[in-house]
Amino acid sequence: MEAVPARVRAYVTCVALAALLCVLQLPGVRTPWWAVALLAALYAACEHVVRRRLGGTFYPVLLAGAFLLPPPAAALVPLPGALLSRAEQRPQALRRTWRAAELALAVWGAGCVHWALGGRDAVVDSDFPYALLPCGAAVLAFCAVLALLDGGILAVAMGAPPTPSGQWGRVPVRRAWRGLLSRSLAPVGVHGLAGLMMAVLWRSPYGPVAALLVLLPMCVSWWVFAQYHRERAAHQATIRALVQAVDIKDGYTRGHSERVGQASVMIARELGMDDDRVEVLRFAGILHDVGKLGVPTRLLRKNGPLTPEERRVIELHPEYGHEMVRGISFLGEARAAILHHHERIDGSGYPYGLVGTQIPESARVVAVADAFDAMTSTRSYSRARPVAAAVAELRRCAGRHFDAGVVDALTRALARHGWHPAVTADVDRTDQADDQADQADQVDQADRNDHSGPSGPSGSSGSSDQVVSGPPGGDRESVGRGAL
Repeated sequence: MEAVPARVRAYVTCVALAALLCVLQLPGVRTPWWAVALLAALYAACEHVVRRRLGGTFYPVLLAGAFLLPPPAAALVPLPGALLSRAEQRPQALRRTWRAAELALAVWGAGCVHWALGGRDAVVDSDFPYALLPCGAAVLAFCAVLALLDGGILAVAMGAPPTPSGQWGRVPVRRAWRGLLSRSLAPVGVHGLAGLMMAVLWRSPYGPVAALLVLLPMCVSWWVFAQYHRERAAHQATIRALVQAVDIKDGYTRGHSERVGQASVMIARELGMDDDRVEVLRFAGILHDVGKLGVPTRLLRKNGPLTPEERRVIELHPEYGHEMVRGISFLGEARAAILHHHERIDGSGYPYGLVGTQIPESARVVAVADAFDAMTSTRSYSRARPVAAAVAELRRCAGRHFDAGVVDALTRALARHGWHPAVTADVDRTDQADDQADQADQVDQADRNDHSGPSGPSGSSGSSDQVVSGPPGGDRESVGRGAL
């Protein structure tokens, strides 16, 4: 690992000194030391269990301390747990100091806001629903301090704690704080409600023992949440393994799959799809060519024109792909997109020659994203078209080959966000045969019989994966029936 830059050490030192100044206010306040010690020990135990067994962090005890204790005393609660926690990467001392300091400042800020709004009296008197107001304000302050400090260290050096990437490279300041506050409000808000219940029970006749019972359902919910993220990580690992396998077999798809996934996400969001469908469309774009694993490598890398029989073999790859992923339940409608992304609105596509709305919406989205990336990608033997030219070609073919509404959605998304097509590196000319099978005749009906080579920038073809020939010969109905 690289040495920690001096600017990072200086930033962490400044945050630690600010936390120390907050704690130095203790002599001026009346501190219930037994409560501080109990909450600190409880947080250290919870942090050890949660971070080691479940992953993430556990804020209810910290927020309960902010609701129960004076702000300087509340700032002491996270220190033992943070300073004694395990740091997986070096420098461990710096990472522990950073975590302890930022949590101390966040709890101190939450405590100040809570006490300033009369939250202490509301907790003692169990004054509901008024107690929710200072609680919500304290949670907002807690999240704001964490976002401010985390964004600061991201701006100073990417990879510094708390991010474990281990790379010390600065990121643009305008991006450092993007989304940090908004993403933390909902989960920390739930922790804040749990902390408020702990504080109310703590001040009730039942005492601290009753307050500890609040942690039991929180631990169960946290375990469920951790299981969800582990499952999600397994899904991502499955996707990566499939994409890497395709990349190894077919050099052209290196980078192409990810870009198609990105374009599919842009279109899906512009169409107003919910987050779950957007994620599925991303999977569909990334895996749309996974069926090429079933195509002989000699055909994908053939240096020369394809025979009609060889073309029919390559045109089987959507069905191969569908058969490969049909048992992966979390892909959902992405499986239909993999099977039908070569279909055309006018029925000239394959494998089944579906027409119009018979083609699943996910497949129509991936088809446009695939064509757009092929036209705007630079390869060793073919220069990329400008985005405007690619959009014009998609518009020209809208209603015949592509869904007009999907093309309009991509156009709006590009106008709003722009597009920065990547250059596919280390592509050998032997990959040209794959484009001859998938690129030469996708958007212009006049090019359907031209298989001699890939089109240049001024040609009329535009998509590497939009072959317009009809359903290949042979009875393959039983192969793909499960997707229809």
